[in-house]
Amino acid sequence: MPAKAGDGQRQSQSGPSGGKAAPPRPAKAVSKKRDEDASTDVGEGADEWTAVKTLVKPPDQLELTEAELKEEFTRVLTANNPHAPQNIVRYSFKERAYKPIGYVDQTAIHFSLNGNLILKDSDEGRRQSMRSAVSEKASLETSAVISEETEIKDEEGTEDTQAAGEEEAEEAGTAEEAEAAEAEEPPPPRVKEQKLANQFNFIERASKTLNNPLRWEIYDAYVEELQKMEKSKEKEKTKAQIAKKEEKKKGRKLTSLESQSDDITKISKAAKIMERMVNQNIFDDIAQDFKYFEDASDEYRDQRGTLLPLWKFQYDKTKRLAVTAISWNPKYKDLFAVGYGSYDFMKQSHGMLLLYTMKNPSFPEYVFSSESGIMCLDIHNDHPYLVAVGFYDGNVAIYNLKKATSQPSYKSSAKSGKHTDPVWQVKWQKDDMDNNLNFFSVSSDGRIVSWTLVKNELVHTDVIKLSAEGTTMQGPEGLQLQTLGCGTSFDFHKKIDYLFLVGTEEGKIYKCSKCYSSQFLDVFEAHHMAVDSVSWNPYHLKVFISCSSDWTVKIWDHTIKTPMFIYDLHSAVGDVAWSPYSSTVFAAVTTDGKAHVFDLSINKYEALCTQIVVAKKKNKITHIQFNPVYPVVIIGDERGHVTCLKLSPNLRKMPKEKKGQEVKKGPEVEIAKMDRLLNLVREPDGTAGK
Repeated sequence: MPAKAGDGQRQSQSGPSGGKAAPPRPAKAVSKKRDEDASTDVGEGADEWTAVKTLVKPPDQLELTEAELKEEFTRVLTANNPHAPQNIVRYSFKERAYKPIGYVDQTAIHFSLNGNLILKDSDEGRRQSMRSAVSEKASLETSAVISEETEIKDEEGTEDTQAAGEEEAEEAGTAEEAEAAEAEEPPPPRVKEQKLANQFNFIERASKTLNNPLRWEIYDAYVEELQKMEKSKEKEKTKAQIAKKEEKKKGRKLTSLESQSDDITKISKAAKIMERMVNQNIFDDIAQDFKYFEDASDEYRDQRGTLLPLWKFQYDKTKRLAVTAISWNPKYKDLFAVGYGSYDFMKQSHGMLLLYTMKNPSFPEYVFSSESGIMCLDIHNDHPYLVAVGFYDGNVAIYNLKKATSQPSYKSSAKSGKHTDPVWQVKWQKDDMDNNLNFFSVSSDGRIVSWTLVKNELVHTDVIKLSAEGTTMQGPEGLQLQTLGCGTSFDFHKKIDYLFLVGTEEGKIYKCSKCYSSQFLDVFEAHHMAVDSVSWNPYHLKVFISCSSDWTVKIWDHTIKTPMFIYDLHSAVGDVAWSPYSSTVFAAVTTDGKAHVFDLSINKYEALCTQIVVAKKKNKITHIQFNPVYPVVIIGDERGHVTCLKLSPNLRKMPKEKKGQEVKKGPEVEIAKMDRLLNLVREPDGTAGK
């Protein structure tokens, strides 16, 4: 076998140690030797691969049979992270219990690198491309200037050489001239005079932008921006000119449309007046009864009274909706708002807000529709064109009667903290310290929320959360879960701003303060079923009234935990309202279709009037409200009808005039009337009415 290249190297290395130095070889011989060595390496490697290889086993390797070797073991690769937790638990507000989460994020990040690439279309990418373009332009301009200077110098040099050649040819004729030409030295090349720059001439310095382009980048950018602005202005001018031409063409059409709209507004006002005149003629007998009729038969009824039906307000689109809220306008005494929705929670549909006037009972003055049913409303005292509304889906909204749109001007949303249950009552309050409009709402989710109109947005603040006492639930891992009370009604004190009452679905009435968000001032064990309405007396500062589905109406002194008067009306009471003209008169409506009017100063035990207002069995009365000026009440039912009734003289008795004495009127007299009744009840032998 031929010797390996490695052996040759070893021999050459060991040569000096042998004592004799090898003679130097020529370069060609060395290169030939290297080629031969390479060929021998390849040949020997091929022989090694063709040779039989012996397997080397470690001493501790298992000896397996052929059957064991052929046995297959299947392994399934999944994308699940083995280290991901499988027992995460979250609280479910829907089921009010802790539930395990089925889906867990299985992604495991092994490597992440933040890149610094910028999109060409982005702002930063455009800026960088503009900078690079500007720098390239500047470099190109400088190189062009340098090339021009070199070309000028070359041209001057060629001109000089040509002139010298011509002189030599002319002087070659004579020897003397040749000797003189040899003796003379060639003339020096002309040097271009450089202009000295005036260091104090700033205009000249500013013109030298090509020498230092980086210094003037900002200036150039401003110039480009100005040029762009001028171009855009020119485009706008051309567009405006085109638009003017089009307007001139369509001018006749526009003027005709504007005149039509003006004519429609004028006609609508005239038509509204005509409609009211026609209705006044049609319902003339009812208008006469409203204004002048006084039932003379009250003198023979032993202090009992009656309700005289006047107008019936109905609208075609609200036949299948129930009257869920009624409120008189504080400024326009003949105008009232009606909210429509549904108390049947299995049959929820759209809602409507209508405003009627007694001057036109045939058609509403304003009509607003909503996706969810309206459950409550309230009109602002100082701004009678603003109506706050609460919906079944938990939202609240503000409608502006001045605007022509049918949508609310402001509305809450899930982001702005809407209720999770139906809103049962809303009440306007005084403006806050920054003179922002605000109102309160109560809902079945146990929250009493203050809504403030800040910069055309509704901002919410949770005033208080109703926590039901003794209703803690045992949660997982020994957690104590406290359930919230369900608010159904509330009312704010007429004089004390921070004091308000809240009625709940459990039958309790909480006396609360705006200053305390977690504590109640007092708790009244008022009713056995849901409190449908609670209201402060408009005259007496200590007295309030409540009604419930447990068939009772109760009158309370908020300083005493037991009721002053209890009245059983033999049916679920839907609503109760104090009269605006007397501290002792109130009215209630029951689900059996009856209206009850009481005057405690005349009879402490029974109603002076109990009258059926709705004849049909399937219909129920839902709400009642006294007019602030006229002796009438409006009553709403589940069929979407609103009935206006006039109180007979016995139901609105005023103090009789005595000879030689003036009749005292005013709030002091009304407070004294109620105080006399309360003193009778507080006596040890006195008993409350049943």
